[in-house]
Amino acid sequence: MAITWAQIIVWLVIGGVAGWLAGSVVTGKWGGLGHWCGLGVGLVGALIGGLIFGLFNILPGLDSISISLRDIVSAFTGSLVFLLILWGVRKVRSDTH
Repeated sequence: MAITWAQIIVWLVIGGVAGWLAGSVVTGKWGGLGHWCGLGVGLVGALIGGLIFGLFNILPGLDSISISLRDIVSAFTGSLVFLLILWGVRKVRSDTH
């Protein structure tokens, strides 16, 4: 499967939105984690969420839209999972020092 520029742009947009949402939920601030950090968290979250939603066949009916709601929901969920993992790693590291 060849990846197009359009797909990359869609991934960046979805990753940015998901990272901003997850950052806002976690920090309780409108700005979330900031633009670049939120985008990074959203992109990693999109990968994690895509894997989770694909493995467990969660919300399969939402695939019918080009930028599907499932993509946004899975990216947001994956972003939260990624932030939870980062929080756990930081917690373990701070407890050992």
